[in-house]
Amino acid sequence: MTDSAAITAYWDAAAADFDAEPDHGLRAAGTRAAWSRLLTAWLPSDPSSVLDVGCGTGSLSALLAEAGHRVTGVDLSPRMVDQARAKLSAAGLPARFLVGDAAAPPTGDERFDALLSRHLVWTLPDPEAALADWTARIRPGGTLILVEGRWRESGQAGVEYVAGADALPWHGGVTAADLSAAVRPLVADLRVELLSGDPVLWGGPVPDERYALIARV
Repeated sequence: MTDSAAITAYWDAAAADFDAEPDHGLRAAGTRAAWSRLLTAWLPSDPSSVLDVGCGTGSLSALLAEAGHRVTGVDLSPRMVDQARAKLSAAGLPARFLVGDAAAPPTGDERFDALLSRHLVWTLPDPEAALADWTARIRPGGTLILVEGRWRESGQAGVEYVAGADALPWHGGVTAADLSAAVRPLVADLRVELLSGDPVLWGGPVPDERYALIARV
């Protein structure tokens, strides 16, 4: 099994070039607008408190803050968090970023109106425990948003993920059916939106399964 120091080192090393991927940096206007439309559709229209777990360099956090939401981002990688802070500061957007384990965010007893996670659960040694932790942090009636998929490749392109990753329960990603089965006992209702067919979201066509699971707690 992987260890947290190796995982931190891996994502710290990836931080400098992370935003070069179209769906990471959201630098193309069309890609950025497409993700903004999705978040607007999934989240409450009123300003809400949103916990962005595994926030990376803060691209989705920035969209949330632009929409008026109160954002807390958490990532295990200090370098990712540094970039997220710099990105939102440069844009004049308010947000709070914390270095910590996204599976058990260091936010104490604070509860949120929504929790967002994108492309994270495949990295977790105990994803079902993380899902239980996350839903407990959401206020009744709040929203859980998991943007996930079943990947042809895991980690950063051309760079092998940390030793022991093949023992992770969802190494290589998780299908919508399997994730729904894990989440359903924790929530009041859920739906799945398929995202593979929209190349604008990813900067081009993708060959694998990608989707969003949206649940009401």
